[in-house]
Amino acid sequence: MGSTVLVVTALEDVTADRVISALNRRDVHVARIDPADIGHDLAFGFGIGQDRPMWGGLLRTGSREVELGEVAAVYYRRPTPYAARFASMPAQQRDFCGAEARHGLGGVLNHLDGALYVNHPAAVTAADFKPAQLKRFAELGLAIPPTLVTNDVEAARKFAADHEQVVYKTFRGLPRDEDGHTGAIWAQRVDPAEFDDSLAVTAHLFQAEIPKTGDVRVTVVGRRVFAQQIAAPDDALDWRCGDWDKLSHTPIALPAPVEAALHRYLASFGLVFGCFDFALTGTGETPEHWVAIECNPNGQWGWLPDAEQITEAFADVLSRKEAGHDDARRL
Repeated sequence: MGSTVLVVTALEDVTADRVISALNRRDVHVARIDPADIGHDLAFGFGIGQDRPMWGGLLRTGSREVELGEVAAVYYRRPTPYAARFASMPAQQRDFCGAEARHGLGGVLNHLDGALYVNHPAAVTAADFKPAQLKRFAELGLAIPPTLVTNDVEAARKFAADHEQVVYKTFRGLPRDEDGHTGAIWAQRVDPAEFDDSLAVTAHLFQAEIPKTGDVRVTVVGRRVFAQQIAAPDDALDWRCGDWDKLSHTPIALPAPVEAALHRYLASFGLVFGCFDFALTGTGETPEHWVAIECNPNGQWGWLPDAEQITEAFADVLSRKEAGHDDARRL
């Protein structure tokens, strides 16, 4: 088995920086790449054959040379989209080169024999759909909010009539605009009197509002679990929409059945890591108090008070000192 950890992410990624620093302190060999650097700053030559049915060869950056057979783990964070590398090209050439890079370089990097992926991009894609998340939560016995996915105004009105208060959430964040700026649409209460036929344009996610006593972010890395109860000073419906420096955090213990369900959840999607959001409806002492909202399979955690412990958990898993979920070892 190899000993190199391949970190796949953009140049500016403070979360990956944390993990790389922890691996360096352990004298683990680390190679960091951004696939969108393909060109003189990222060159490769990979081969496979009938007599050697696994990809091998060299991957070269400006400061590293990596033999694929030496890669023991891949920390797949947030690489730059391939399209950015070819943005200056005419549309047809841009799309062609981007697709070729993704299927060629990405196709090899995503199929390294015996490597542990944290997380594999295919697993992230499969686990990134909120309808799939809610279905899996329910299958595992976790409480979830009554939910409607619809583009039908009458269905939305009926759902709102059946529940005291309804919340709207997006499935995804806002894409970048023409100037490259991003934005966000936070979870928000809706007035069914404002529903009209414009709902038909696209899919909408409505949920019954949970009468919560608090919010919890649970970060799971391998077999280790970190949970923080989060309170916003203004009791905002969505704590993410305010000043994060003003949030208060309190460690909280998960009931054993909830913790076990989260490990089964990750294993079912082939994930090693995930950030779960819960709404509490009581003290949190019993499973019924924990209402599962969503799981980000590539979520942020560097802002949490236990970020140092989470960093070390990542380093443990990537250096193979702690096992990840068995189903996530190979795809």
